[in-house]
Amino acid sequence: MFSKYKLLTLCVGTLAVSAFGVGIAQAALTNQSKVVINGIDTVRVGMTVAQASKAGGTRLVPTSQPNNSCYYVKSQTGLQNLNFMVTNGRIARVDVQKNSDLATLKGARIGDTESKIKSLYPGEIKVTPHKYVNGGHYLTLVPKNGANTNDRIVFETDGKRVTAFRAGKLPEVEYVEGCS
Repeated sequence: MFSKYKLLTLCVGTLAVSAFGVGIAQAALTNQSKVVINGIDTVRVGMTVAQASKAGGTRLVPTSQPNNSCYYVKSQTGLQNLNFMVTNGRIARVDVQKNSDLATLKGARIGDTESKIKSLYPGEIKVTPHKYVNGGHYLTLVPKNGANTNDRIVFETDGKRVTAFRAGKLPEVEYVEGCS
């Protein structure tokens, strides 16, 4: 007869083998995926495109002719309005565009008011004027903790509501024109 401890150890060991065994498929990025300051779900800034494809469970393909300095990739199937900026062969930022249902880990999404973004990230939002939208803003999440000092989330607004947002590393996350 197994003791409670041995039975628990056996069950946990079996679960670990199942969770990390060969052939377990990676969950694909979905509309329920959460954007974080340095990526989205299991896709992180700094990964190669191949690593990000594997981590995201979807093939990432160029949206235009790739070059060595800067280009974008997107999921071949699945999420629309989500692009990944690639610089020097690695993911530099995640761009969420109009008509996307994606949200950040704290629930910020396109269509939210500027005040909601500020309330979700109290004391961490830096407000600057939008370069192209009269009355619009960039609401930049600048984390207080030291772990992510080079990472940001930038929410673009029309002066009232979020119209797009991006997450990633400096300096790329602040490139207003993307790879242009």
